[in-house]
Amino acid sequence: MKTVIKLEEAGLFILRIYLFSLLDYQWWWFLIFILAPDFSMLGYAFNNKTGAFMYNIFHHRGIAILIYLTGCYLKLESLQLVGVILFSHSAMDRMFGYGLKYEQGFKYTHLGEIGK
Repeated sequence: MKTVIKLEEAGLFILRIYLFSLLDYQWWWFLIFILAPDFSMLGYAFNNKTGAFMYNIFHHRGIAILIYLTGCYLKLESLQLVGVILFSHSAMDRMFGYGLKYEQGFKYTHLGEIGK
């Protein structure tokens, strides 16, 4: 089953690369910002609950889609870019087994424990 999930995430990642290509940005914007959502891990400097909350906000697909669609509706490419980056990053993370976090700690995710 893990292979199927990884293939699905790869497909979603490719879809978002395509949506990025429709925007009027140079490719290096994608490469620079693709890891930006990981700054949300700084919440773990406070405690596990804050860390999980911050991480999950920046890795939630529903929020990414909402931001992207809001950008489409308002015709704001910068908002579309944010949505594409958030969604692409979450798909990339899930390909590598990093899911949404539980409050027990960073390694406890909805996809299972990291490192097992």
